[in-house]
Amino acid sequence: MLTQICCYGIDYLGVIFLPRTARTKSESGIYHIIMRGINRQILFEEEEDSVKFIQTIQKYREICEYKLYAYCLMGNHLHLLLMEGKDPLGTVMRRICSSYVIWYNKKYNRVGYLFQDRFKSEPIEDATYFLTVLRYIFQNPVKAGIVTRVEDHVWTNYSDYFEESSKTDIDFVLSLFHTDRKKAISSFLEFINQENNDQCLDVERRQITDAEAVKIIKKHCKVDHAIDLQKFDVNKRNQCLKDLKKVYGLSIRQIERLTGISRGVIQKI
Repeated sequence: MLTQICCYGIDYLGVIFLPRTARTKSESGIYHIIMRGINRQILFEEEEDSVKFIQTIQKYREICEYKLYAYCLMGNHLHLLLMEGKDPLGTVMRRICSSYVIWYNKKYNRVGYLFQDRFKSEPIEDATYFLTVLRYIFQNPVKAGIVTRVEDHVWTNYSDYFEESSKTDIDFVLSLFHTDRKKAISSFLEFINQENNDQCLDVERRQITDAEAVKIIKKHCKVDHAIDLQKFDVNKRNQCLKDLKKVYGLSIRQIERLTGISRGVIQKI
């Protein structure tokens, strides 16, 4: 059981499964989960995609009866923080991911895998680390340089806590801060927005080859050649460069080499 706070009480479509060791089971039933796109493919290309995935996790929240504490959609990967309900974690993720992949493939007229490997997870067994993971998930877009404030990234459920939305199981989290609701929300906001050096389960980073980088540039920026970014207007070009750095993890030197855009321009974005 989760120390101090637990009184509250495969192979599936779109995911490549590789030889594996047994997943560490959480005694509390609470997990931090990461899913990522195959070959760093973007999972949420348009706003509709993010909306659909959030609707999907809400749908299966009702069906599988899990507790949802946090989510954050990050372009080519996502984070979840939840507690198992009547169905085990593997079943929950199989249902969520299979449903989304079927919809995504139909929309984009594609076939095959969307998610890379099986999902990654870590068990959460104590209150302190639970809150660390919660903050880590909500601050992920800030630390990635996508936004400057937690509230500016719309594809999380951060606002559910101060809007008191029923779409997130907020009672459990707020009870960790204070018995008085207003004070609990105030303490929650202060805690989540604190500067920190939190280290949690994360997406594995690897060096992206130039060939892979060119494919990413062509697909995300919708160009025939990487150097075509030079023809974009400044605002469109800068947004593409920001996404290539922050969402896809391309290095400044690599972007410079492949697009012909100067390092100084890229560094300023």
